Amino acid sequence: MSKPTLTQLALAAVAQRVGVPAESDSPEANYLAEQARGLPTTPDALADLARQIARKPSADDVSLVRLATTWKLSLAETLSLALVAAIERDLLAGRAIAYAQTPVGGSRPTLGLLAESFGRLDATKLLNPVQLASSPAFVSGALTLHNDGAPLPERPVSLSLPLCLALSGEETNWPGGVIDHPDAQLPLPESVLAQCRQQAAALSRETASVLVLRSAALDETRAAATAIARALGKRPFIAETIATPGLAAWLLLRDLIPVFILEPGPGETKQVPSIPLYDGPVLVAAGIDGTLDAPGRQLTHWSLPLPNLAERETLWRQALPHGTAAAELSRSHRLSTARISQLGKLAHHRAHLDGRTTPDASTVRAVSRSGEGAGLESLAQLIADPIPDDALVLSPELRAELEGLLSRCHHRDGLTSNLGAASATRYTAGVRALFVGPSGTGKTLAACWLATRLGLPLYRVDLANINSKYIGETEKNLARLLARAERTEAVLLFDEADSLFGKRTDVRESNDRFANAQTNYLLQRIETFDSIAILTSNSRARFDNAFSRRLDLIVEFPQPAPAERRALWQAHLGDAHSLTMQELNLLAGQCDFPGGQIRNVVLTAAVAARGNGQIIDFGKLVHALQAEYRKASRPIPPALSLSRIPAKT
Repeated sequence: MSKPTLTQLALAAVAQRVGVPAESDSPEANYLAEQARGLPTTPDALADLARQIARKPSADDVSLVRLATTWKLSLAETLSLALVAAIERDLLAGRAIAYAQTPVGGSRPTLGLLAESFGRLDATKLLNPVQLASSPAFVSGALTLHNDGAPLPERPVSLSLPLCLALSGEETNWPGGVIDHPDAQLPLPESVLAQCRQQAAALSRETASVLVLRSAALDETRAAATAIARALGKRPFIAETIATPGLAAWLLLRDLIPVFILEPGPGETKQVPSIPLYDGPVLVAAGIDGTLDAPGRQLTHWSLPLPNLAERETLWRQALPHGTAAAELSRSHRLSTARISQLGKLAHHRAHLDGRTTPDASTVRAVSRSGEGAGLESLAQLIADPIPDDALVLSPELRAELEGLLSRCHHRDGLTSNLGAASATRYTAGVRALFVGPSGTGKTLAACWLATRLGLPLYRVDLANINSKYIGETEKNLARLLARAERTEAVLLFDEADSLFGKRTDVRESNDRFANAQTNYLLQRIETFDSIAILTSNSRARFDNAFSRRLDLIVEFPQPAPAERRALWQAHLGDAHSLTMQELNLLAGQCDFPGGQIRNVVLTAAVAARGNGQIIDFGKLVHALQAEYRKASRPIPPALSLSRIPAKT
């Protein structure tokens, strides 16, 4: 007779318990009798044989014995697992169990049948259903009780399909998650991989420890989790939803480490799920905000760093293996590992659409400026139009200030190199600037020009989508916005920023307290913001005093002087007009409109000219000026009155 399996021993114990005849008209009884044939007939002898099998298990029993040895399961628990798994694989086994527990019936064994069949194999005690239901196999969720309303001995027992397949040595996924494959991960910088190996070495010396991986990019934390798992000789299981009963046994059999995706918002605390009977390391992929808690377990945090200049160049060479733009892009773009990989793929796609095989730096910048893959569309509005230098008409002093801001953005990475310790302490590479001035003086246009020169996407923050009447939701929306902007190196434009960053007020009612809490969060978060933020306002006095020191630059946009106004008229009119220099000087001297209103006047005059098939002349401009002055509730200067315009011959 060949060596029996634990499943056969479990069925034999059931046959002996119910006393099936050697021969019967029932195929179910004959099946049970066949399983018991040739095996010991006393409980002690059957138990001894089971222990011998466990010491040298066959291929069919290797996984079950490994689980039983690791968890120190009793013989009754081990045989219960073997029998319940057999029901899921063998139709006749299920019918035989239904026969054995007549009149209760049911193809899955009841807790009473398991206790009576296997509890007597332990010579020191008789196991009852309550004791069996309290054993590790049930506490871990590996074995599950059903039919809550039935008496405990009559409640059927099952195990999940993934665990059943794992006991058979077959590969499958667990519901609510996925096993990450190393080949599908981001190529992490070598310095990060070295830190992953260090984290793995620390985890291998600890039990029940939780490591929280923090980054604005989920792809990076998943890749780091995969690297840590590989360093431990395992694979990561990304648990996208929390479904833990029986998970510990499946993780053990598949050599997996659980990675939970948890992203608490600002001021929010989330608890890391506890997996019963799992004492290995747990990894958590989280964002940069919020708090995580793991009662009774050691919890540590690791924030993934941005790649340095040399590492960015290596990553760009991997993303664009046949291009020559890696060095240039690594210097001009301070991007995360995930965004470099994403832009590389998008640039290849854009190049193929243009009929080229290799993308260059301009292709990457075009893709970056388009905002593809940034994930900011629901919270902010993309401003994709490029603004050339000659479209931005400013005084020399104001242009010099903006050029200085541009230089600050270019050199923000590594700015504190070779500086003193006081300069390097708490330095963040983000740039924060406030543009202050009356409406129409070019604040938004200057932000667009800055983003164009940097080759970065510009997003105008939609305050309607950010603000929420629900307490804490505004902060969560802002956290998502700022985290995604950091990941993609987007430039954020906060128009009328005083509505978000305004002064804190005295607390007179509960709403004031929550408004102040929102302002406090913004002041703290903008200080650690790692990308570029441009705020605009009509008045500097509306901002909280604590906010000014958190800004790198405050740029005043005054009303344009006559010389700038003439340049604005020329920049907007172009060549399609018949105005003389004298008429342009008259407009610049008498009309004190800023650039925004000059644009309105020129477009209105262009409509009138196009309707008559003509070009813009002084008369059409004056008609348009009158309409703009009426909008502003102001009288038009007498020198620009239509009655003063000489008739043309």
